[in-house]
Amino acid sequence: MEIIVNYLPLFGVLGLLFVYVKNTWVTKQDKGNEKMTKIAKHIADGAMSFLKAEYKILLIFIIAVAILLYFKGENEAGSNGMVALSFIIGAICSALAGFIGMRAATKANVRTTQAARTSLEKALEVAFSGGSVMGMGVVGLGVLGLSGLFMIYQYMWPGAENIPMVLNVLSGFSLGASSIALFARVGGGIYTKAADVGADLVGKVEAGIPEDHPLNPATIADNVGDNVGDVAGMGADLFESYVGSIIGAMVLGAFIFTPNFSGLGAVYLPLVLAAVGIVMSIIGTFFVRVKEGGSPHKALNLGEFGSGALMIVASYFIINEMLPESIEGLPFGAMGVFYATLTGLVAGFCVGKATEYYTGTGTKPVLSIVKQSETGSATNIIAGLGVGMMSTMFPVLLIAIAIIVSHHFAGLYGIAIAAVGMLANTGIQLAVDAYGPISDNAGGIAQMADLPSEVRERTDKLDAVGNTTAAIGKGFAIASAALTALALFAAFMKTANVTSIDVSQPKIMAGLLVGGMIPFVFSALSMKAVGRAAMAMIEEVRRQFRDIPQLHAALEVMRKHDSDKTNFSEEELAIFDEADGYVEYEKCVEISTEASIREMVLPGLLALVVPVAVGFIGGAEMLGGLLAGVTTTGVVMAIFQSNAGGAWDNAKKMIEEQGKKGTEAHKAAVVGDTVGDPFKDTSGPSLNILLKLMSVVALVIAPSIALDIVEVADYSNEKAATEVVVKEISKEVKIEMTKNDDGTVKATVATTTTENGEVLTDVKIIEGTEEEVEDKLSSDRIEGTKVKVEKIIVEEIIKKKS
Repeated sequence: MEIIVNYLPLFGVLGLLFVYVKNTWVTKQDKGNEKMTKIAKHIADGAMSFLKAEYKILLIFIIAVAILLYFKGENEAGSNGMVALSFIIGAICSALAGFIGMRAATKANVRTTQAARTSLEKALEVAFSGGSVMGMGVVGLGVLGLSGLFMIYQYMWPGAENIPMVLNVLSGFSLGASSIALFARVGGGIYTKAADVGADLVGKVEAGIPEDHPLNPATIADNVGDNVGDVAGMGADLFESYVGSIIGAMVLGAFIFTPNFSGLGAVYLPLVLAAVGIVMSIIGTFFVRVKEGGSPHKALNLGEFGSGALMIVASYFIINEMLPESIEGLPFGAMGVFYATLTGLVAGFCVGKATEYYTGTGTKPVLSIVKQSETGSATNIIAGLGVGMMSTMFPVLLIAIAIIVSHHFAGLYGIAIAAVGMLANTGIQLAVDAYGPISDNAGGIAQMADLPSEVRERTDKLDAVGNTTAAIGKGFAIASAALTALALFAAFMKTANVTSIDVSQPKIMAGLLVGGMIPFVFSALSMKAVGRAAMAMIEEVRRQFRDIPQLHAALEVMRKHDSDKTNFSEEELAIFDEADGYVEYEKCVEISTEASIREMVLPGLLALVVPVAVGFIGGAEMLGGLLAGVTTTGVVMAIFQSNAGGAWDNAKKMIEEQGKKGTEAHKAAVVGDTVGDPFKDTSGPSLNILLKLMSVVALVIAPSIALDIVEVADYSNEKAATEVVVKEISKEVKIEMTKNDDGTVKATVATTTTENGEVLTDVKIIEGTEEEVEDKLSSDRIEGTKVKVEKIIVEEIIKKKS
């Protein structure tokens, strides 16, 4: 185990080498014909233009925050200006993870389409390989960045006494990752949903043309959005969860002294689990194979669950090697930590399955939405909201059980290590998630390139599996967000010397209420941003349909034959073909890019500014209340919005599969899906990052607002002042006096005290002259040689010092 600890960064390098190999293999695959290549280039250029515009804005933000962090670190005890370097590297790694995933996805989409012309097996291999580039890139950069910086800082500040400062400086890495992740999630979500709403409402509902049709001006922006939202956004989200859970566990592990690894076994453990998780994820990718006619779902599950099973076995040996059987701070020793890790893995899986039930095609909740779509949009919306609200019950109960069980076995450290266990296989989990949008893009390219129907059938089969895996991935993201936020919250309380959060204190209750309000304001800002961007997109699509003659004429032909090209006459086919090249895709891409960059700023700043303001104005206890409130409502809101949106989406797809396109029920379902889009792809997923980012900000500023010894005592006394302790005390005193041969006196005093049923006997012997003995007895308030029995009822009230 010493070898793993000493060479932790090499595991990150291993993950990045796997990325290079897979990316090279994907690049060598056939891109298809000229039309397919042209469409794919439009998507890739749009995705890169978005990242370029986004990173320009974020560069200014990174520099400004890094300067503030430097001066903060240099001017406070328990930190250092190097926290700014950690922040910059964390931000770069997060941005780089998104860039790597985006490039791989935009390469793999058209190659998946071409592979689908050959076989389902080949298409799955290409799509999953593209996704695995993203997955392994995230874990490779996370382990390399964290372990590398940790070793550098340990070399700069050696000794166990400097570990708290080292970990505070290292937490800047998580802050950088969280900041970029939030902007990427919000910006990507606004981008993809603005394009999706424009493509659906104008293209499908108003113009009556199929989704992903080449004559729809928003279709390229829609496909770009799948990448910037579901690839780059999801990658940044899980990268931030991954490093946040590790750092939270490391901070809490610093309070547990182990006999080996220089007393830092509990600090190294989360890094070792993450490093070994990279190896298990790589092994899991080799299990993902499917034959023609086989089930891609089973193939992906085999890889994901096979990797998870291997990780459980590895965790058992790693934990028992690094931690002793019994240790102060861990009530059940090494096995308790293993049980906590296992709890995290099981909870993540169960939350994912619960999410799948409430959002999956053909399930009872989704069927209820399908049925109520028949009576219009209003009943569709009501049904979707009801499903989303009800879907919060089981995930919240599962997360609560995971918290209680992991805390029972390993305390606060157990909660943190449960989050690490849940995210140990992030590499393959994210590969499965990123596979979904790649398959979706592949289907869109097949549609736009007018490829044979069997190609679209294969890509649709892959896409359907992607929707299910995405639901499970979102379940993992939500559950891990809750546990990670709680771990970071606990780390903040330890660092800030906050012993408890007493909601009877007005200041803390105020913080709790403000925290509970933040997710609602944040969701409102992101959803209103989608609405404004979508309005601009709708107007642009309508303008092109109205003002471009060739496009207008082609649409008339499509409406006449209900988009069935087999019924076109030669003249009508010529009109349709003439419209090719006149659609102005770049205008829609530009609208989505500009809107998303502009609108992502305010929600992102909200998450950063509020905890800083509350912490410095209201103090550490009020900030603790704020974090408790935002975590509670944020988790529930995230589950509600993600599941409601997913249920609306699959209800629409079920109606389409039933051949009811164009019916009133279908129109109602499209409206529901349009409402659900920002729920599931913008505000819902972004809330996961909001919870963790606010906790990380609190952890970083904790040394600046930490309670000192006097404040901790005052806080404890103030809490105790609200409690009245009633004690019943019986005291019986017996005194026996005898004279010694030399004339002195010997007094034997036996005091028996009974306090609330507990008996304590004290014997004291006093010798001297008679006067000396009597004076001593008098000073002890014991009268003469009589036996005195007293019944005393005492009310002790501890008052705060004035």
